[in-house]
Amino acid sequence: MKLMLVAGLIVLAAISCSGRPQNDVEVLEYESDNIGIGGYKFSYKLSDGTTRTEEATVNNAGTENESLSVRGSVSWVAPDGQTYTINFVADENGFQPEGAHIPK
Repeated sequence: MKLMLVAGLIVLAAISCSGRPQNDVEVLEYESDNIGIGGYKFSYKLSDGTTRTEEATVNNAGTENESLSVRGSVSWVAPDGQTYTINFVADENGFQPEGAHIPK
C-alpha cells in the first residue's frame, strides 16, 4: 500500500510541476478492473496528452510473505512540447522508476 502511495505522489508531483496553465482537461479513455482481491489494473488517457497505466498482482497470497507487485507507466507533455514517460515497478525491492530523462 505504501508503494502505491509513493508512486501516486510521484506522478502527481510530476504533473503538477509542469509549469503550464491548468486548462480544462477531459478524460478521453478510462478503464478499471478492481474487484478487491488478487490485484487490480487501470488506465486512462487525458486530453492534455497525459496517460497512465498500472497493474498490480498479489504474490504469495495467504502466506507470511504476501506482497503486492505493481507495474505501470505514466506519460505527460511538458511545456516544451516533449513527451516524458516513466515506467515503474514497485514491489518487495522498492520503487524502481525508469525513463530516458531520469539519471541512472
